[in-house]
Amino acid sequence: MKKQIHPSYTPVVFRDRSAGTSFLTRSTLAVGPESPRIEWTDGQSYPVVDVQISSASHPFWTGRSRTIDTEGRVEKFNRRYGKKQ
Repeated sequence: MKKQIHPSYTPVVFRDRSAGTSFLTRSTLAVGPESPRIEWTDGQSYPVVDVQISSASHPFWTGRSRTIDTEGRVEKFNRRYGKKQ
């Protein structure tokens, strides 16, 4: 591998605030020394990145998907743009 062209690959904690979960993984995400840090269960401090959605809160993975009222939308479209009677 060439030197000085690859990003640093360091451990980072990703925290999903909506689900209240967090997980430790490695990432090339650029985190500086002033970024917030969190104490992990192994006793070490890692930079933390807050995410809006993860597998713990995504409707596909949790099974809490929303159903869309397609019948009402079709009727509304036909009333608005359908042929005049």
